[in-house]
Amino acid sequence: MPPPPPTSATAPSLPDELLEEVFLRLPPEEPALLSRASFASKFWLGLLSGPRFRRRYGEFHGAPPVLGFLCCRPCSIFPDEQEEPVASFVSTTKFAARAPNDDDRGYTPWDCRHGRVLLGNRYKHDMGLIVWNPITGRRTKLKSPARHWVAAVLCAVSGCDHRACHEGPFRVVFVGLDRSDHDDDDCVARARVYSPETAEWSEQCPGLHLTADPFIVNQLPPVLVGNAFHLMLVHDDLRVGILKYDLGLNCLSLIDGPPPEGFTICPTAVLMAMAVGSLGFAHVDSLTLCLWSRQTGSDGAASWAERAIIDLKNHLPIQNPGIRLRPTGSVEGSDIIFVTTDLGIYEINLKSLQWKKLWKRENVRYFFALIPYMSFYTPQGLQNDGDRKKLPEGTSALQQTAVRAHDAVGAAPAGGLPRITEAGEEDLEI
Repeated sequence: MPPPPPTSATAPSLPDELLEEVFLRLPPEEPALLSRASFASKFWLGLLSGPRFRRRYGEFHGAPPVLGFLCCRPCSIFPDEQEEPVASFVSTTKFAARAPNDDDRGYTPWDCRHGRVLLGNRYKHDMGLIVWNPITGRRTKLKSPARHWVAAVLCAVSGCDHRACHEGPFRVVFVGLDRSDHDDDDCVARARVYSPETAEWSEQCPGLHLTADPFIVNQLPPVLVGNAFHLMLVHDDLRVGILKYDLGLNCLSLIDGPPPEGFTICPTAVLMAMAVGSLGFAHVDSLTLCLWSRQTGSDGAASWAERAIIDLKNHLPIQNPGIRLRPTGSVEGSDIIFVTTDLGIYEINLKSLQWKKLWKRENVRYFFALIPYMSFYTPQGLQNDGDRKKLPEGTSALQQTAVRAHDAVGAAPAGGLPRITEAGEEDLEI
């Protein structure tokens, strides 16, 4: 009897279409599964890191999952050289972010969108801005065009579905207020845009003159609704307003806040990009959450409509009814908001009223914001864009395997790579 044929050390050969259908069904909330599959063979690595699979994977699962949170909290009111502001990235899945360099300490997260994170320092504007990709580790440093402004990052590709564009061109929008040294009432809102084509900041858009003496609530990132960013303004008489910058028209406008006017807004309100595509405004008063939505009537006029009044004590575990609750962020394109209580930070779906505990750290009252990082993770292939490895000719198969392993470890179990700071998973409710 002839001896049996030798077994193959390679992965079983299956039709590409069948392999894709299997891999497409791996949950995006567990990015380590795709990473482990990419170790099986070079063919699987090429399949999973190819543009076809990335596109189909995003289309199959829809909205990108939340892979972690960026936590912004102050170290003091006036930090000095020894005491820098602190930023933390904490994974909610088996995903470890590729942290920026050690010399980037002092930056805090200002915004996060389309797989990119914008880092800055509000106390030291000369440090500039950093656009960081937590998946690949790529970082792009920009000069700040001004100080004490608010910035946002977004994909620069028109018509993109933003499911797998974290390595494409981006734009950064800078919006802020200029005040006259001689006239306290002379306040002008201005905006500038960083363009990837020119790698320069644009000229300022036409200024918008504002009455009274407003300030921008910059603890939370701007909200993108359609093609316009929205920022919350608070006047010295406590009236709330919303500063809108339209990227297509390159113009600023002012939107009145929802009624009632005159109540204290900051820090008990957040702007939201609702699931229906409208601008939302959520305000927490004691244990009651009021939700408004910006609606456009048949005559083309926009106005605020009250969506819901929610008694949070009936939906959240609250130990001390006398404590003031505070919203700390939201998820764009959804009806999800984050609320800080005396027991931690909770995620609430304002449509279904379902909730879950996200953060159990005792000092959550010191947090500025909780910013979700949303993106699809797929293996990056042999040459990682973040590391920019150039393999010389004659590199052995073993060396190439080691490089592939290093590139794929971005989705290794949490703790495999350093995060921005020492924040740990023990504070999360996963």
